[in-house]
Amino acid sequence: MKEIIEGFLRFQKEVFPQRAELFKKLSGAQAPTALFVTCSDSRFVPEMVTQREPGDIFVIRNAGNIVPAYGGEPGGVSATVEYAVSVLAVADIVVCGHSDCGAMTAIATHKDLRHLPAVAGWLRHADAAAAINDSHQHASPSEALSSMVRENVIAQLTNLRTHPSVALALSNGTVRLHGWVYDIETGSIVALNWESRCFVPLSEYPEACATPVMSASRLP
Repeated sequence: MKEIIEGFLRFQKEVFPQRAELFKKLSGAQAPTALFVTCSDSRFVPEMVTQREPGDIFVIRNAGNIVPAYGGEPGGVSATVEYAVSVLAVADIVVCGHSDCGAMTAIATHKDLRHLPAVAGWLRHADAAAAINDSHQHASPSEALSSMVRENVIAQLTNLRTHPSVALALSNGTVRLHGWVYDIETGSIVALNWESRCFVPLSEYPEACATPVMSASRLP
């Protein structure tokens, strides 16, 4: 905790004064261009990886970068998605998984989570991805995990489409969906490409998107 407080003091003394105009501008409003749904894992910092400034992206972080399907009792994730799309009018939504994900490892290895009932209940939102992943043959445990991470990204994108605000925005062509997987060791990202239904290197295919091109074409 000492290091965290010392970091804040350095920020207050050295960093904040240099960016005072930015924070003054942000003090009254925000206008992020994208909603970024990712894992709570401490090794992945979306603002660092995407080199975004404060105010640029609206972030949801939770175990397994999960978006529960829309239901009768919407929770915090659903409320945040709705606000981002309907109020902040974000143009893009990214669901980003990552390598060596603890949540996906637990699912891929069928770990007994009876001692973690809240975690077990939360990960049920990835059941569709788990079913698909279990139906495939994997050459190794690491390949099974990598596949699980990607299948989960696809499943959460499917869940996103059940949210009324997202469904409407997709229908109007005012939002695009993106499915990414970040590799911690290499710093690389692969992105789901709608056309091929495959994950491709984002550095080589920066236009890769998880929604049809015809929908995205109506975006401003």
